[in-house]
Amino acid sequence: MAKIKSVYSREILDSRGNPTIETTIWTDNNHGSVASIPSGASTGKLEAVELRDGDQQRFNGLGVLKAVANVNQIIAKYIIGQDPTNQNNIDQILLNLDGTENKSKLGANAILSVSQACFELGAACEDKPTFEYTVEKYGLTIPTALHLPTPIFNLINGGKHGAGNLEFQEFHIIPSSQKQFSEALEIGSELYHNLKNILIEKKAIHSVGDEGGFAPNLFSNTDAIELLVETVESSRYKLNQDVFIGLDIAASELLKNGKYKISDVKDNLSGEQFRDFLIDLNRKYSLISIEDPFDQEDWKDWIDLTANIGKQLMIVGDDLLVTNKKRLAEAIEKGACNAILIKPNQIGTISETASVIKLAKKNNFSIIVSHRSGDTDEDFLADFAVGVGADFVKFGAPGRGERIAKYNRLSFIQEYLASKNG
Repeated sequence: MAKIKSVYSREILDSRGNPTIETTIWTDNNHGSVASIPSGASTGKLEAVELRDGDQQRFNGLGVLKAVANVNQIIAKYIIGQDPTNQNNIDQILLNLDGTENKSKLGANAILSVSQACFELGAACEDKPTFEYTVEKYGLTIPTALHLPTPIFNLINGGKHGAGNLEFQEFHIIPSSQKQFSEALEIGSELYHNLKNILIEKKAIHSVGDEGGFAPNLFSNTDAIELLVETVESSRYKLNQDVFIGLDIAASELLKNGKYKISDVKDNLSGEQFRDFLIDLNRKYSLISIEDPFDQEDWKDWIDLTANIGKQLMIVGDDLLVTNKKRLAEAIEKGACNAILIKPNQIGTISETASVIKLAKKNNFSIIVSHRSGDTDEDFLADFAVGVGADFVKFGAPGRGERIAKYNRLSFIQEYLASKNG
């Protein structure tokens, strides 16, 4: 049995040029793994705490030397000597060391860097790809080349991911789940370049946002949706057959004095009015998903929207659920949504993440494994999504290296599975 012999953490930069934490772990038989942790811009207030230094003399207060020190000086001595394949035991050690519900003592970024590195190290020790190791650990799926997660491409970046003129945070192109991953990736890439050409023709801004999508100078959120419709209609694909449109509203960011403020309408909208606005959008565009349609504590409107159109499309909880089992259980009980965004750094350990996915699957929720807007160039999430049998992955646009790394890994997994089963 291999045992962990060294744990070392350091400060690196993420895709936004901000500090994040990277942890490297080695076993006594010379297997090694590295995990680097992403960071969100639009975050749920109930997410596990990302520990930042707050020292304005370094990186505008965003340094992570405290989190690094927590790994190197506190966590390491309890992890050294452990069996890296015993994930539940390792994660329980991490939870006990922190002792808080939101991981504010050691930092969820410090904790996840160790949890994830140990998980990948376990896969290396068993000489398995991480996705196969995930299947073995949790028994949630049997992946095949024909049934990999469908990519959700964020082609237009608004809100905190864009230039500030679009309130909705993400405008998605989503290929049909009937298509193999390779074809879905081809669709995403072609439409991405189609959209760029259309923006250039319109003499619109075609600069790129945090997640690789374009951040054009449009007047309203509906304009952005219409731009996606035009993008699809100018291609060889059929809208609402080959490809669909989805939205991430990130509505907690829109709420001002109890009302939602958007450029599409003159007056600020109550929850009920905003619900009706979204129902009309769905009626017009046959959306496939709406993520975070209301504030993260606005349970009533979540429940009403799901009751109204939940049978037609995915109502996705991100800020509402924050990959948290208690929040998910409450949403299930209340009928507040029917899909969940899975972000390991919202909860802080791989074991807890898997536990949330199990509960969601048991209650027929759609599973969407997601990156963060401030990400790193590693591809762990691609393996994890395949290994837990996610329905979708949300890795951003098919542009920017930290997004492409994950899509390319899914391509490799598809080929690997096809050759293995062929």
